[in-house]
Amino acid sequence: MEELSRGSARVAEELRRLGITSAVLEMPESTRTAAEAAAALGCDVAQIVKSLIFRSVVGDEAVLVLASGADRVDESRLAQVIGEQVEQATGKFVRARTGYAIGGVPPVGHTQPLVTYLDEHLLEHALVWAAAGTPRAVFSIEPADLLRITSAKVVAVAAVQVPVTD
Repeated sequence: MEELSRGSARVAEELRRLGITSAVLEMPESTRTAAEAAAALGCDVAQIVKSLIFRSVVGDEAVLVLASGADRVDESRLAQVIGEQVEQATGKFVRARTGYAIGGVPPVGHTQPLVTYLDEHLLEHALVWAAAGTPRAVFSIEPADLLRITSAKVVAVAAVQVPVTD
């Protein structure tokens, strides 16, 4: 068995610590985008968990939103939920606040605690796949377990669903 990269190994260790037995898989293909991940895994784009980092404009805080790969987050809905204007975070902000680069941000194992929200559409699936620290690493998890290990608040922040094509 090949050794995991440093970022993926950090995620695997955090998953073990949280009681999740799912293995971290490092794929030969990119899993950086939801479409790439779904193609590499042979699953529906809606089963891919996007770990999106937003920045609260006034508080300069990182906000993690876990959303379905088939959805786009409506920033105005998110702002209503948190009570403050938000903007998509820059790559530098994401790395500083999570320890990971965009395209590989996992839902757990960040360098600092993050306020986390989980869009309700993820709960529609029996199993979902999330990034595991690099743009080629993923792990599977039941949405209820994802909710538990992230201490996320369930919200409705998805905009109009993006049509999924084969």
